[in-house]
This record gives sequence, C-alpha cells and structure tokens, in this order.
Amino acid sequence: MPILETKNLTYIYGQGTPFEKTAVQDVSLSIEKGEFIGVIGHTGSGKSTLIQTMNGLIRPTAGQVLLNGRDIWQEPKKIRSVRFQVGMVFQYPEYQLFEETVIKDIMFGPKNMGLSDEEAKERALEAAQFTGLREELLEKSPFELSGGEKRRAAIAGVIAMDPEVLILDEPTAGLDPLGRDVLLAQIGQYHKKRGNTVLLVSHSMEDIGRVADRLLVMNGGKLMTLAPTKEVFSRGEELEGMGLRVPQITQIMGELQKLGLPVDPATLTVDDALKQLIPRLKGRTEKRRPQDAL
Repeated sequence: MPILETKNLTYIYGQGTPFEKTAVQDVSLSIEKGEFIGVIGHTGSGKSTLIQTMNGLIRPTAGQVLLNGRDIWQEPKKIRSVRFQVGMVFQYPEYQLFEETVIKDIMFGPKNMGLSDEEAKERALEAAQFTGLREELLEKSPFELSGGEKRRAAIAGVIAMDPEVLILDEPTAGLDPLGRDVLLAQIGQYHKKRGNTVLLVSHSMEDIGRVADRLLVMNGGKLMTLAPTKEVFSRGEELEGMGLRVPQITQIMGELQKLGLPVDPATLTVDDALKQLIPRLKGRTEKRRPQDAL
C-alpha cells in the first residue's frame, strides 16, 4: 500500500470570488514508503500548493489526500496529528526559530507530540547529529548561529518528530555552494539511514538529479509526470517547453552523444560522467602514443 496518495485532488484559491484561481487541478498520484521524490515545476506551477495539501496545511477543494490508505480529512479535528506524520520544512525555515537555545528549539516539536522532556531531548540530539549540528552549538541561542547552522537547526526540529514523510521546500535556497552540498548530503544520509519517505522541492535540477529516485513534475496546476529521474531528464525538450531545464552535466553528455561519443545522455552527476569519459580518454591517449613516437 502506498504511504501517500492523492486522488483527483483540486485546490482553488478564492473560490466564488473575482480572484478565483485553480492552483492544483485533478492531481492523482501515488508515493511508496521509502522513496525519495524530487518535486519540480516553474513558479506558479502548483507544486507548493500540492505539498501543503499533503500534510493538511490546506484542505483540498475537491479530491482526497490519503496517508497509509486513510483520508487525512476523515476526522478534521485530528488533522494536527497528520502534521506530525508528514513533516514540512518550509523555505527559509530558520525564520521560525524562537526558543532560548538551539536544543530547546529542536525539542519543541517532540514535546508538542506529548513526549517527556527526556524523550524529546533524546530525539533532538539524534536529529542534531543527522543534520551535522555540533554539540557545542546546542546550548547557544539560535540567533548566534550562522545561516547554514540555523537552517540545519530548523530542519532538525522537524526530523526530531520522526515523521513518516519529510517534505522539504527549497531547503538549500540562499546557501553558498559548499553549504548546499553539505546539507544535501546530510538529507541523503538521513533518508538512507531512516528509510523515511522524502519529498524535496527544488529549482536546482543539479540538486534534484543527485538525490531523487523519481521526479514529480507540475505544470499549470496539473501533474505532467511522476517517473524515474533519468527518464524525466531524458526528455529535455519537453521540460524546456515547461520553462524547466535538465542538469548542466546532462546537457553536456547529450551534446557529446550527438558528436558520436558512446555516452549516456541521461547522466545526472559529474561523478557518473567522469566514470564514462575517463576510460575513453585514456584509450584515445594510448592509441596515439605510437604515432607520437614517429
């Protein structure tokens, strides 16, 4: 049974007013437990609205969101418990930090779930370790941390609730390249170790290509596809028509294939590209050596 499903999901902003706008239209999809899903789409495509319906932050105008086969709005008074199971990390989550110390901020979610101080602290320490927060930072004020450290503290606060599904909306936005790489690696390690389902929303095709098993592509409020990452990025022209692009390394490998090199045009990472290119470059160099000696 899928962990998360939507069935004919529609959401309309300002319904019945002159400002009525359909943000998500008739979206049906299915996500299995343990998957790492990348969510992409141009600004205004409906991806942010879609993920907010998945944890009950907004209620669909029509259709259903099912968590472990159960409609999350079956008992509206219990919707808060859904948000513990489907954790949401918003863009720039560090703006939500407010406690006296980092450790108290990370403990806030678990304590709201009804856990004791001891249990909440145990979860907070484990979450801090997942996100790479050094122990000496935990007793500091959140406002003494660097931008990247604040981001990790905020993400740790959601991870500490141990959600079955973790949704991250542009978690690397505003970080420098090193900070982005470190945070992505930590999210990947979290997913690998815990086996929880992760949905990552990002405008960076490079980031998405490195970590996602499948891509959920939104366009004009509609689901265009939910398919394996390599398959989606192999359809570069179709993505460009939606205002998206494939990762740069994928573009390069596609051009090399057009020039006659036997490479995979759907290569997603620089490491994978090097594995294909280095043996071929070595082979060409060795072939030329006898000629060079003449």
